[in-house]
Amino acid sequence: MTIRVRRVAAACALGAALTACGAPSAPHASRPAPTAPTAVTSRPPTLAPGPAGLTPVFKNGPRVDGKTVALTFDADMTADQGPRAAAGEHFDNPQLIATLRALKVPATVFMTGRWADEYPAEARDIGRDPQFEIANHSYSHYAFTGDCYGLPTVSPDRMKADVERAYTAFKKAGVPNAMPYFRFPGGCYDRQALKTLSAVGVTAVQWDVVSGDAFATDSDAVAQQVLAGVRPGSVVVMHCTRSAAPATEKAVRVIVPELRKKGYRFVKVSELIGAADRHR
Repeated sequence: MTIRVRRVAAACALGAALTACGAPSAPHASRPAPTAPTAVTSRPPTLAPGPAGLTPVFKNGPRVDGKTVALTFDADMTADQGPRAAAGEHFDNPQLIATLRALKVPATVFMTGRWADEYPAEARDIGRDPQFEIANHSYSHYAFTGDCYGLPTVSPDRMKADVERAYTAFKKAGVPNAMPYFRFPGGCYDRQALKTLSAVGVTAVQWDVVSGDAFATDSDAVAQQVLAGVRPGSVVVMHCTRSAAPATEKAVRVIVPELRKKGYRFVKVSELIGAADRHR
């Protein structure tokens, strides 16, 4: 039986065009000093494998542990977008990262290895900032199933290598402790993909709130969609690129204070997964 999760069409016409997030090119007044790489003293929380040892899938945290919410940002860059970057297209959003820092909002960035190769200094800057955590979004941003919003596909025999290649790219860029979490490109997966990735030891992370920020130009509409969808334990999927999600930073400046007024606390995905594991 096929198990497939997709983003709604308005938010998920990702294709090969969706792109990534980066760090400010100049120091920000409220930015924490980068931390030096340190040894990992304990493994980040993960979920136990599913039936038949399949990769576990996480969509949201417990609804009963208080008002917590995780904002996540997909740093998408496909394997063939190098020429576009060389021609001047911006696959980062420094202002968004600066805003998250200024608002003191922890966040999880699901980054492709191709993006880390293109912007190693920015990947390192985000990865060494304790306010953020970097997780795996594949190397190439190719789909792990067929018929996934027009994305090229990775064959089953290359899926594991593609994920591992992304971790290698993070390490090469200087990211000290990339998380053992994986988000499927396009949000598309099936039983074969879950079975194949079980050897990598990751928890697949989806979401329960679609922001609708992909290609959106109306920041108020994005903000209202998020505010209407968030519940305790929610995982919100957003993007951060100047070319394909231009309204996101402005929307975040509305979303954050409004959710705080409602009593929400922003956390990274790792905290929600840890809470979910305790409730199992």
